[in-house]
Amino acid sequence: MSDTRATTQSVRYRERLWVPWWWWLPGLGLAALISVELNMGVRSLPDWVPYAVLLPVAVVVLAWLGRYELRVVAGERDTEVWIADAHLPASVIARAAAVPRSAKTAALGRQLDPAAYVVHRAWVGPMVLLVLDDPDDPTPYWLISARHPDKVLAALKT
Repeated sequence: MSDTRATTQSVRYRERLWVPWWWWLPGLGLAALISVELNMGVRSLPDWVPYAVLLPVAVVVLAWLGRYELRVVAGERDTEVWIADAHLPASVIARAAAVPRSAKTAALGRQLDPAAYVVHRAWVGPMVLLVLDDPDDPTPYWLISARHPDKVLAALKT
């Protein structure tokens, strides 16, 4: 027999880790430049084909780079942190802290534990550190990019 109870969830915080808007200008410009080069180099192609192929490819690549969404969701039983397809119940978080842009290099460098779960986006400055206290999970902590780590931490506390 299956359990058909409805679960109520409320999103306390949500942010999409999009690339910066100004990346679109060089990305589309590079696609257009390569299209011009192809037009000059391959005379047998109709002029519109490189543009029709490469400009949409640039749009898809830039959208794909910003595909991750960070969410803090409050359910009936527990609050969870979601990033991409991974989720972490707040009940296993022992400590949480913001990692400012100035400390990001150290956190991702020599101090990084190889067993940590990391979602890093270079265009997002600060990060959130979530230290785990779960004996069944070999992951010591999560280190995830967040534009507003203070809002993520506040959503976890409420």
